[in-house]
Amino acid sequence: MRLKTFHRKKVVTVFFVCALALVLLSVRLVDLMLFESEYYAKKAQDLHERERDIKAARGRIIDAAGNVLAANRAVCTISVIHSQIEDPEGVIRALTEKLGLAEEDVRKRVEKRSSIERIKTNVPKETGDEIRKLNLAGVKVDEDFRRWYPFGSLASKVLGFTGGDNQGIVGLEVEYEDILKGSSGKILTLTDARGVELPDAGESRLEPIPGNDLYISLDSNIQKFAEQAASKVMEKKAADRVSVIIMRPSNGEILAMADVPEFDLNDPFALPEELSAATDQERQDAWNRMWRNGCINDTYEPGSTFKIITMSAGLEEGVVSPSDTFSCPGYKMVEDRKIRCHKVTGHGAENFVQGAMNSCNPVFIEVGLRLGVERYYHYFQQFGLLAKTGIDLPGEAGTIMHRMEDMGQVELATVSFGQSFQISPIQLAATVSSLINGGRRITPHFGVEVRDADGALLSVLEYPAGEQILSEKTSKTVRAILEKVVDGGSGKNAYIEGFHIGGKTATSETLPRSANKYISSFIGFAPADDPQVLALCVIHDPQGVYYGGTIAAPVVQEIFANILPYLGIERDNK
Repeated sequence: MRLKTFHRKKVVTVFFVCALALVLLSVRLVDLMLFESEYYAKKAQDLHERERDIKAARGRIIDAAGNVLAANRAVCTISVIHSQIEDPEGVIRALTEKLGLAEEDVRKRVEKRSSIERIKTNVPKETGDEIRKLNLAGVKVDEDFRRWYPFGSLASKVLGFTGGDNQGIVGLEVEYEDILKGSSGKILTLTDARGVELPDAGESRLEPIPGNDLYISLDSNIQKFAEQAASKVMEKKAADRVSVIIMRPSNGEILAMADVPEFDLNDPFALPEELSAATDQERQDAWNRMWRNGCINDTYEPGSTFKIITMSAGLEEGVVSPSDTFSCPGYKMVEDRKIRCHKVTGHGAENFVQGAMNSCNPVFIEVGLRLGVERYYHYFQQFGLLAKTGIDLPGEAGTIMHRMEDMGQVELATVSFGQSFQISPIQLAATVSSLINGGRRITPHFGVEVRDADGALLSVLEYPAGEQILSEKTSKTVRAILEKVVDGGSGKNAYIEGFHIGGKTATSETLPRSANKYISSFIGFAPADDPQVLALCVIHDPQGVYYGGTIAAPVVQEIFANILPYLGIERDNK
């Protein structure tokens, strides 16, 4: 009896366990069918779908003259799907021959068990078409795009280039990546459980959306003039590097920016033969130097071109006037330091305008001392020298200036004529533009507007409205003085008959001073009474004669002689 009862309990227990299991399974089944059906349907679909990207055509970069500076060329990407390959040896043999790759590398990829394995990108379209005609099972030929620069090295450090994934790496290509890149499309194919494509399922495509076109202020014709003039003086003076910036001082649009030597945008990783055995780090360092844009990425002691800033601050503050008289014995004592003028015998008696024409250091030291540290520092800030310009290129360098509390009389004196601190060429060009355009701060830039592939306007690029940093009266006086610098002063080698040109020369010594290396420069603008264009030329370490008025001013003269008529600026034959 007791045994019978025991068995009955076991049966009841088993029954309830089975019933509970059935209830739990039913609940789970309802959950799967009603609440998680979409999730698992998607998972099942994913297992049977194979996805390949279709790259979007990158937006073009178009210059002010309507020339396409950056475009696209059709190429192909060759891939293999291991589960679909029927003749592995045939595929290896064909791809090795057509793509010019090592058999070992092709074999490794073909035999790799993965959903899809990329063999080679940026394959010429003609080669891709040949491979497609072979009808090799498991081999996919997808059309792709490669960035193409029709003008080769022109404006290379401005435009920049893209990498293997067609993303911008340097220059405008990376700065405007979001505008240019577009959205990739996809090709979807259905497979069976073994990963083999179903022959009757077909393909579904999500078409890519091309990137938008960027229209810029740079003019390829003016850029050519700038690069030719820079290359010519670099070769003639055996200089390390020459930088040229040409811009509109009224609104900050940059018409040209050259930093020679430039590099081939269609082969940006090419290095000199002597670096063929270099280490990875040496090669990376060489690439960084080659791609570096000295106009914005580097700083230098500006020398006497900075006297324009001292002049503007002094005139605005009222500590000097054009008729003030000075005496230059060839030096000026500041505390216990004798700071020399470039003319060791001195300029003698001169007024302020003559001091500017002579680029006399003692005159500008006196103006700086009259301003004093606090007021001079105030103008540094007001003129925007202590902040970056905001140019639409990556990697802009900031000004390296003494802290106000560390600036004594000697430091103030040397800063007044452009030494003992450093700024970038673009900062100098932007600041001088702002001081001569009526006194309104501008933001230097390339980007002008964005259009779609059909040319429809999408947006006009805007830049911060400039503050009034100098009165119009002072700006007019500065322009008049700088015109005299070219019309008979130290900048006379930039003079062009019939054109009113203003400007300032500079010659500065690099650190350490014992190296006897110099930087020669000239900044000029035209017409002097209503500036439409400004140009800055900076020559690094020229050999032989190194004075800015002798070697840099003629470069700007040559550029202006070519571009002023092109810009519609007429000669004044009066």
